[in-house]
Amino acid sequence: MTDPAPQPSPIRPDASPPLGKRLMLLADYVHPFVYREGFPQGAPPVDAVLAAGDLPGYYLEFLASKLTVPIVYVHGNHANEYVNEGDGRIPPRGVIPAHGRVVEEAGLRIAGWGGAPRYRRDGQGQYSEFEAWRGLGLLALRARRGVDVLLTHAPPLGPHAGTDFAHRGCREITRFMNRRRPGLVVHGHIHEYEGKKLEYQDETSGARVINAYGYRVIEV
Repeated sequence: MTDPAPQPSPIRPDASPPLGKRLMLLADYVHPFVYREGFPQGAPPVDAVLAAGDLPGYYLEFLASKLTVPIVYVHGNHANEYVNEGDGRIPPRGVIPAHGRVVEEAGLRIAGWGGAPRYRRDGQGQYSEFEAWRGLGLLALRARRGVDVLLTHAPPLGPHAGTDFAHRGCREITRFMNRRRPGLVVHGHIHEYEGKKLEYQDETSGARVINAYGYRVIEV
């Protein structure tokens, strides 16, 4: 006699499926697939956009005009996120600045830290070792309840750090990762000429570290 086929387990009325997120990642480059009249046609729907710096203000505002999801950004080291339409330099409108803050969007707690380690005395969007120690230390206090994502411009120490002084990794970003254990770290600053791999798993913190250069869509 053939055994009856197993029956599926009953689903509790209050049971909910695990919720995943789809994120659009951008950094350092006005991507032609994104910056076009027909966007977002052809692009998968996303829950949020994370912009990791060195993106022009007009590009960020364009995204805000095309998408209805939150757009969270940090500044890069070229100070080009501002817009100027006759009323002086102002931050881009319709997007959410995260530098030095923990913001909650699309069901995620996102900590932000913009800029890059100082490599030129008069450079904008750059910070000293002391400024990184103080600023990321304060950010860690604000993130004491934990964060899901750390959004930065510069990379942490490790495989994604650039080979030149201007694109070196930031020790204090790595320290924040080890203290607050975000599941995802998104950074920019490292361009394709370095031949860097797009992501890796950090052995100490366990974080998934992604270079957002250009345009990517990921599942988390």
